[in-house]
Amino acid sequence: MSVLCYNKGCGQRFDPEQNPDDGCTYHPGVPVFHDALKGWSCCKRRTTDFSDFLSIVGCTNGPHNKEKPPEPEKPDVTSSVENKDADDQKPKFNEYIISAPKPQEAIRRPSADEPMERVQHKVSTSLKQALERLKLSGNPAEKKEEDTDEIKIGTSCKNGGCTKSFDGPASDSDVCLYHSGFPIFHEGMKYWSCCKRKTSDFNTFLSQEGCTKGTHLWRKKDTGKKVVPCRFDWHQTGAQVIISIYAKNAVPELCYVEANSTTLDIRVIFEGEKEFAQKISLWGVIDVSKSIINMMAAKIEIAMNKSEPMTWARLDLPPPPPPKETEQEKEETDSEDEDE
Repeated sequence: MSVLCYNKGCGQRFDPEQNPDDGCTYHPGVPVFHDALKGWSCCKRRTTDFSDFLSIVGCTNGPHNKEKPPEPEKPDVTSSVENKDADDQKPKFNEYIISAPKPQEAIRRPSADEPMERVQHKVSTSLKQALERLKLSGNPAEKKEEDTDEIKIGTSCKNGGCTKSFDGPASDSDVCLYHSGFPIFHEGMKYWSCCKRKTSDFNTFLSQEGCTKGTHLWRKKDTGKKVVPCRFDWHQTGAQVIISIYAKNAVPELCYVEANSTTLDIRVIFEGEKEFAQKISLWGVIDVSKSIINMMAAKIEIAMNKSEPMTWARLDLPPPPPPKETEQEKEETDSEDEDE
């Protein structure tokens, strides 16, 4: 009976009774994310594309490992209680409680169909210098490899979350289990936007089975601009919500963010030919006129001013639940099923 290998970078299933000493190719190091580059501490290869990072072939051979790594330790509840008791003994100052608005006083959420307007942007000196260096050097990183129709044996599937490799024409008929969304890292949690199975352990995140069935993608489509699932994060203060997009060497003339009070449309072109696009229905309401984009060499920050000084529960507004069937519609559906 096959079991899942928990070695980093493997993710394959194996038979424990047939586990040779060199049957697994994996990474003994840890994942490294720095200046929008992604790689492993045990080898030198780096990439800005998260799907390319997931497909980096291991640098070490050894036996498969069926032992699941332990989850990170949870904080000590006892010490938290002791700290709370200590806080209770501190002298208290005047506290002012701001009550939430009553329903009749609450501001109505503006329509998502409001006209969109460009958010003003500011280009940092570090980005200008980085783009100037690339221009002078001819930007060799943007030179494309020769196009070829041949798929090499061992080529990893480019769909996010799929761990299969090309093993000949028969591999095209295999069902691909992959994540149709993009990876999100927020407040120590890691998950895919399409299924949101959150975990704090990176190995568990990498081994999450895909939630969508489809066909394997052995090579990425060349559309002039290569759309990539760029990593981004967000945090908030009392007055602002800040989104950080880790796109290196973004081109200011080709990037833009359009927004209204509740919607954000992001388009980023970086490293010459890579494109990141994301549309977000915001949880709260923003003041577009007071918002700004700060473009830096390693990332882009979208600082949005809240229209009200309140804490957002999340960045995006969850989709509305599907409409419930009426009794009549339910009876019609049941009768159609019986006829079939």
